[in-house]
Amino acid sequence: MTNNTMTTGSTTWVAVGPAGAVGSIHREPDGFHVELFGRRSTGGVFPSLGSAKSAVHAAMGPLADRPEFRAH
Repeated sequence: MTNNTMTTGSTTWVAVGPAGAVGSIHREPDGFHVELFGRRSTGGVFPSLGSAKSAVHAAMGPLADRPEFRAH
């Protein structure tokens, strides 16, 4: 099995902060779908993995450290 990179080979990334998993990003044909755990609505669809990661980080609040994104 090959090692996944952040932009190829994976379809899901889990965002992990100091308190645990905070959300996930799923690659779909129309873009990158963000799901924020513990929220009623999803974070939306973004055109790039970078913009999706930024959206997850922004949703964590202004003083939150950037989460680690783990490919699955």
